[in-house]
Amino acid sequence: MAWFKRKEKGITTPTEDKMDVPKGLWYKSPTGKIVDSDELERNLWVSPEDEFHVRIGSAEYFKILFDNNEFTELDPNITSKDPLNFSDTKKYSDRLVDAMSKTKLKDAVRTAVGKSKGKDLVVCCMDFAFIGGSMGAVVGEKIARGIDYSIKNNIPFVMISKSGGARMMEAAYSLMQLAKTSAKLAQLAEAKIPYISLCTDPTTGGTTASYAMLGDINIAEPGALIGFAGPRVVKDTTGKDLPEGFQTSEFVLEHGFLDFITPRKELKDKINLYLDLILNQDVR
Repeated sequence: MAWFKRKEKGITTPTEDKMDVPKGLWYKSPTGKIVDSDELERNLWVSPEDEFHVRIGSAEYFKILFDNNEFTELDPNITSKDPLNFSDTKKYSDRLVDAMSKTKLKDAVRTAVGKSKGKDLVVCCMDFAFIGGSMGAVVGEKIARGIDYSIKNNIPFVMISKSGGARMMEAAYSLMQLAKTSAKLAQLAEAKIPYISLCTDPTTGGTTASYAMLGDINIAEPGALIGFAGPRVVKDTTGKDLPEGFQTSEFVLEHGFLDFITPRKELKDKINLYLDLILNQDVR
């Protein structure tokens, strides 16, 4: 009997013996390229075929920037309150609990200090997974404290932005963070401590209107969405078709709002190169 002929109809393999593909084993980029998840991680979460930069969080950026992924997190346990007792489709307090449970994060930003290419560096990184990386009182406070740590210890400061804008559930409290963080960055400048701002996908709203565009050097990842209002809102408001590539890193660079576009593979080397040049020290 030929090997492909069955004696019994139907699938007879026991469930426990089935070789199911684990969830998340493959990643499909927006251009349709398929890549193995392990290969994607080895390539710093950049699709090797089309160079698409997959959206990642603070844990991944810390791994990229800090030597041997060794760092000390600053103010890790600060959490948001609900002073306005805000409620839309659900209570803000419940939304916070859900976000913390799903992401295992305390809020939309983490700050850490460690060695990068052998020298101390403070990195403040936003997490889009936590309520769209929205900027509330805790985000502003942690950035401010990170800047204070940089000033006190004379350590360069790096801000990695990834945000949908101010957190509406905190209303004016969230908008106050624009002025608060900008004032702290002015203090950092007065202390002559370098500040590198990295814009990733997306960097929008109040984040763009404050600390994301105030770096001594402003850089971005390729293809990131950078702007104040999103393209759809701009188009609906103006009633006009938008230019090709509107609000991408490349468009923003061409119009003078960025200094460089830096692929993720070059991120650690380039940030430290910029710092060495600013500080007039030997290039590492």
